[in-house]
Amino acid sequence: MPATAASTAPTPSTVATGLPIAEAATSSGLTADTLRYYEKDGLMLRPVPRTATGQRRYQPEDLRWIALVTRLRATGMPVRDVRRYADLVRAGDGNEPARLALLREHRQVVLAQLADVTEHLGAIDAKIGIYEDRLAGVADLSPARS
Repeated sequence: MPATAASTAPTPSTVATGLPIAEAATSSGLTADTLRYYEKDGLMLRPVPRTATGQRRYQPEDLRWIALVTRLRATGMPVRDVRRYADLVRAGDGNEPARLALLREHRQVVLAQLADVTEHLGAIDAKIGIYEDRLAGVADLSPARS
């Protein structure tokens, strides 16, 4: 992905071939309202190109960025941190240490969440094992194990 918004400016011919918002929404698995929100709230790297009649046309680089934003949000990154990351990327080269720090910090949060979910899954698997054993007639039927 290019470092600056100016270097990613689409030509008139690519604007015409970009995806309209409804197709971009379908492609990304988001709603058109969410895509508009991403743009309005500063989460996009640049304003989404528009046709002469004002219709948004999402380019491949826009869709790649939306996929990343979606992943960051799905893993619990707060909107303020996504916006901060987008600001850093928009600013161009020279702030990679700040970008790296932000992503490493978020990675630690995701790893902690993953450890918690893994622990919870273990408890669920143990409970499933108890019921499978009971249904197979092998387990102790005492109420303390329910």
